[in-house]
Amino acid sequence: MSAPATELNPYAKFLGDAPPRDVLEMTAITIARLIRNADAEQLTRAPAPGKWSIRDILCHLADCEITFAFRLRQTIGEAHHVIQPFDQEAWARPYGALDAHDALDAFSAIRRWNLLFIRAVGSAAESKPVKHPERGEMTFKTIIETMGGHDINHLRQIENLV
Repeated sequence: MSAPATELNPYAKFLGDAPPRDVLEMTAITIARLIRNADAEQLTRAPAPGKWSIRDILCHLADCEITFAFRLRQTIGEAHHVIQPFDQEAWARPYGALDAHDALDAFSAIRRWNLLFIRAVGSAAESKPVKHPERGEMTFKTIIETMGGHDINHLRQIENLV
């Protein structure tokens, strides 16, 4: 018996009925629009102690896009692959020394590359299996859906902070 979709993709609730690929196509554009008039103070102000600023969210999105890039490619290229989880708080430690616009540029470039890869491998890749040690058996398609829900979650956070 397979795990429910919400266990495989904890971001499914954010995605709802939105087509994941449409979300992936628009996220960088939407973020650029949202922060267009934000000053340095807005970009670096945390909403509460221990909560991420817009800059931190953008750095996290860039880091996650690198992770998603690797996971997508491993799903296509390696049979019975097990995804490696990561500690997002540990990865976030240097975010205070980084720039929000540089993070958005990195995210945007890697996202464009990932979208080209997703298109190149086509719909036949959607059923390719991969295993997440905490979530169980997933597919290439589940990773794409996770990316879309993850985007929406963080887009909402940025909207609230702008």
